[in-house]
Amino acid sequence: MAMKEFIISEVQAETAVLVGLITKTQDERRTNEYLDELAFLAETAGAEVVRRFTQKLDQANSVTYVGKGKLEEIKEYIKGEEEAEREVGMVIFDDELSAKQIRNIEAELKIKILDRTSLILDIFAMRAQTANAKTQVELAQYKYMLPRLQRLWTHLERQGGGSGAGGGKGSVGLRGPGETQLEMDRRIILNRMSLLKERLAEIDKQKSTQRKNRGRMIRVALVGYTNVGKSTLMNLLAKSEVFAENKLFATLDTTVRKVIIENLPFLLSDTVGFIRKLPTDLVDSFKSTLDEVREADLLLHIVDISHPDFEEQIEVVNKTLADIGAAGKPMILVFNKIDAYTYIEKAADDLTPRTKENLTLEELMKTWMAKMEDNCLFISAREKINMEELKSVVYQRVKELHVQKYPYNDFLYQTYEEEV
Repeated sequence: MAMKEFIISEVQAETAVLVGLITKTQDERRTNEYLDELAFLAETAGAEVVRRFTQKLDQANSVTYVGKGKLEEIKEYIKGEEEAEREVGMVIFDDELSAKQIRNIEAELKIKILDRTSLILDIFAMRAQTANAKTQVELAQYKYMLPRLQRLWTHLERQGGGSGAGGGKGSVGLRGPGETQLEMDRRIILNRMSLLKERLAEIDKQKSTQRKNRGRMIRVALVGYTNVGKSTLMNLLAKSEVFAENKLFATLDTTVRKVIIENLPFLLSDTVGFIRKLPTDLVDSFKSTLDEVREADLLLHIVDISHPDFEEQIEVVNKTLADIGAAGKPMILVFNKIDAYTYIEKAADDLTPRTKENLTLEELMKTWMAKMEDNCLFISAREKINMEELKSVVYQRVKELHVQKYPYNDFLYQTYEEEV
């Protein structure tokens, strides 16, 4: 079974419906923001979103995610579109669904069901270019599929009335076909996963050797939420041509380039962007890619200041860095896209409290960001605004780290001709 083909086929439909929940911990504004991001994910995967559904619940329904009435509403909408000869291809849920939920929803809606995780996995599968990335994605896909596979043959197990080849009463003629097929599929997938893990172990070893052979240079890694402009900044600093696009996860394979500012060389890596609810299996599978972050001496945390929820995105990135063991490293917070920053101007007689939405950029820069001093910069990589200031601060920071790490290396007078 080609796992990549299995998931990609799920998102080839032209149109999609999105479903999200409003809960005690996730208000309506945040849910809408999450659905905006889910729509962007769907668009990146090649789908067109035609409708959104939300429901207020304390927590997701363990059987069908949403309540029975909301599920019926979604069903009626799909039926209505079919009658109007506008077929809906799939329904995408904003959280990861269990095998039980997927099976029950599919049985009710009679349509392809995707969740946020499978959609992200599909995008990663499309973006993967190198053998390393393709192997990591395939492993994550199998990890996602395995627990759902166990539910696939449950109806056959019940039909058999026994427990496999040694089934008890009532198993004559129907002795464990479900379990037999399930175990066969599980064995195939587990064997494949074992092979993929071996390949990744070899890749890890090769990459570790490559990192050791890069000489005495400070390593700087670009990190941040997906689609904040890391690749555009990489191209400016390294004078390279890393693929950059206004879509989620435009960069998947880590790119490392040598950068020289004045007479000081260092290594700069562009890494995969983080996102809310990033599948744990994907993080685990991308260990060798994220090693560039773990082994970096300095992190440039790129933030899209024009995004309405950039502060939450900062929290997501910081949490992910902590999860992969990269917290506590020297970091510069680089607010990108200042050219796209907008605000709602308040009238002079408006006495409502000031919020982030109605602060000018200059006013915003005087809030908590002002306390960070040189650890906080404001740029536009696309418009090349404040790039010299960024280079100056990076130069000083890399120089300090180099002297600390390689005190006897007279790097200021060396010439570096070699390529990384």
